[in-house]
Amino acid sequence: METLEADVDALGRALGTVLREQEGQDLYERVEAVRALTKAARLEEAPHLREVAARLAGAPPRDAEPLVRAFATYFSLVNLAEERERVRKLAPAGPQRKQSLDEAFVTLREAGLDAAKARALVGTVCLGLTFTAHPTEMRRRTVRAHLHAIAEDLPASDRSEVLERITAHVEALWGTLALRHVEPTVTDEVKGGLAYVGVIREVLPSIDRALRDAFARAFGEPLGEVPLPIALHSWMGGDRDGNPNVTPEVTRSTLELHHARAVETMREELARLFGDLSQHRARLGAGRSPRPPEGGDEDEPFRGRVLALSRALARGETVDVDGELALVEEELTRAGQHRSAAAFLGPARVRARVFGTHLVSLDLREHSERTGATVEALALAAGLPLPAATAEEERFAWLERELGSRRPLLAAADTPTPEVERVLGPLRAARDAVRGQGRRAVGRYVVSMTEHASDLLEVLVLAREVGATILPVPLFETLGDLQRAPAVMARALDSAVYRAALGSEVQEVMIGYSDSNKDGGFFAANWALHEVQRHVARTCAERGVPFRFFHGRGTSIGRGGGPMARGVLGQPGGTIGRGLRVTEQGEAMADKYSRPELAQRHLEQALFALLVAAARPAEELAPERRDAMSAAAAASVSAYRAFIEDPGFLRFFEDVTPIREIARLRIASRPVRRAGAPTLKNLRAIPWVMSWNQNRANFPGWFGLDAALGSLGVATARSMYREWPFFRATLDNAQTSLATSDEAVLRLYLELTEERGLGERLLEARRRCIAVVGDVTEGPLLAQEPWLQRSIRLRNPYLDPMHTLQADLLRRWRAQPEGEVDPELERALLLSVHGIAAGVRSAG
Repeated sequence: METLEADVDALGRALGTVLREQEGQDLYERVEAVRALTKAARLEEAPHLREVAARLAGAPPRDAEPLVRAFATYFSLVNLAEERERVRKLAPAGPQRKQSLDEAFVTLREAGLDAAKARALVGTVCLGLTFTAHPTEMRRRTVRAHLHAIAEDLPASDRSEVLERITAHVEALWGTLALRHVEPTVTDEVKGGLAYVGVIREVLPSIDRALRDAFARAFGEPLGEVPLPIALHSWMGGDRDGNPNVTPEVTRSTLELHHARAVETMREELARLFGDLSQHRARLGAGRSPRPPEGGDEDEPFRGRVLALSRALARGETVDVDGELALVEEELTRAGQHRSAAAFLGPARVRARVFGTHLVSLDLREHSERTGATVEALALAAGLPLPAATAEEERFAWLERELGSRRPLLAAADTPTPEVERVLGPLRAARDAVRGQGRRAVGRYVVSMTEHASDLLEVLVLAREVGATILPVPLFETLGDLQRAPAVMARALDSAVYRAALGSEVQEVMIGYSDSNKDGGFFAANWALHEVQRHVARTCAERGVPFRFFHGRGTSIGRGGGPMARGVLGQPGGTIGRGLRVTEQGEAMADKYSRPELAQRHLEQALFALLVAAARPAEELAPERRDAMSAAAAASVSAYRAFIEDPGFLRFFEDVTPIREIARLRIASRPVRRAGAPTLKNLRAIPWVMSWNQNRANFPGWFGLDAALGSLGVATARSMYREWPFFRATLDNAQTSLATSDEAVLRLYLELTEERGLGERLLEARRRCIAVVGDVTEGPLLAQEPWLQRSIRLRNPYLDPMHTLQADLLRRWRAQPEGEVDPELERALLLSVHGIAAGVRSAG
């Protein structure tokens, strides 16, 4: 019988064989002895790891490194087994499956929507998946390729020849360098992200079919010509915020790569169609055969049309692929070839609608300071100085007047300075891509750290200078920015100039989970995001402007992570608008899109949640609930900031986490900090969260929650947890963070600092938080998710050796004389970061 245990056993035997053959019996026995020791430590009533630490302390790097590698490889393999278990549980698919599209339409019907309203809802909303290159996928593509091959063979691992092939890949993995010698280029990141597009492309037709079948079962009539509400976007190659490697040339080459891949895959699709549509004119009957295209095949007319379309793409012509395929589908139907139209043209049209000849829409992203400084430089050169950023009303009025003028700031004969061209160059690339590939080649222009309405007008001025048509998307990140967001949007949308540029397009508004969490803590950030959505949605609705929120979610709870369906269902009623965009990044992309079965289930659950949440009416909170939550958020912020603003905190943070060492990992093209002296403020949120995951404090995913719940009171919090999807989603995510945190492990890292008082405060806050969350949910952590409890329990004994080794390696690394670097010690230490990330299934 196929079970998780059987898969883990097969993979464990393969790894054991490789360890004995490649490294000798001694290493194998050391690994087994350490595993037995940590397992025994976990069985104690008050688990501790001191005996394990004493056993491993001072191990030479050449001995520590293979131990770390052994446990890290084990987790890479166990993750494959758990993915296969997820696939097995997905096998009994059908209308009764929870969070299915059938359940979505039944829920809509029971909520009072008839077929017409449900159809209109599907046609109105869109789920936008946005691939980003944030550095949380630490595995090399070579490593991922071996793991993929093992996963493909795992279902047949009971056959000796298959197990031998699996063992060969494990052997190759053991001999492969896990650490990169050089940082990946932006183009490497682009290609790595696009690797998942093929899996999504494979499953889209079945998602579309499931959507239509579920609608027909629920309402007794067809969905009709409503397209699948999914769109793909990317930031890779267009995200310039803090990344000097994303040059205008890189953006241009990225757009060209997207187009080339799209045309290549579309021509493959057309080749498949050519093979399928073999109907001969003589077999179609009089009056039923379509007229072939000019120069097409007279005898096989459908093949003729497909071939003509493929040749047009090969010549680089701008073609409406879906429109052309729609004509073929219509002619097939008229010729009585109904099944051929559905089976052959249906999947092709779904893919053409989503991918077109652009593949994914590339967003541009830049920091508001850079866009503002560029407009200032252009204005100064033109002799029309721009008012200072501190004079917002004057600055906004100046920008409105400038946009109302047809005179450019940059004369045709002028040569921009290099600093100006670094901002204008990507806009020129976007302009050219739209002209050559169509409007969907480029998405929007995301303005990081938006603080004022003028930040949006500045983008319009820059776009005008180069003749580009692109709309700004404000990104509100800090708590202060989130609180100002409704006023900023009201000011922009009340401007006739801005509204003219927006036209009938959807106003996208991006909200960031990462910086708001780092700024004010877990609970206050979640509440601020809830409220900004309600108020911005009302601001847009009052002005008749269609809107869509764009959620900058990470993979960890501290960065807005957690199950997508849970997150979407927890959104305030009335804030879905025209749909939702979300970032997909790092190791989460592999978890969701590495296999067709996983991709299909993830997209199905995401669409289920989107449709159900979109149908909810606008949420009006009772004043007493709103006031209670605001007071709780204030209590949470106070507790959080009292901790991070302690004079010793920065030293404490750098002591008890591997944050400085993470900066040495070559896992991304983006630096771990924004420009300037090292501070907590300019530290990027991903390494911030990643470092706390490494020591199992999971600090960003819960700290301050106990103060918030204490302010609410257990009785009030219990009723909120039972009745309010947002509150329940927030606490359930915190439960995951708390359950995967670990006091015994954290104590190993607290011994690295002299700030013992802060360490004890952190431990005591965790204990209080676990206790009060248990009181509110009326049960132990993750009582409703026993599978996750089991996974944590099974993983801990294998994680403990890596944590123990990492803490010891950190101590020795930091004790090196200044300027001296032991390469063996560094390699062992950085491998421990990789291994722990694999073990906790989250880098950041």
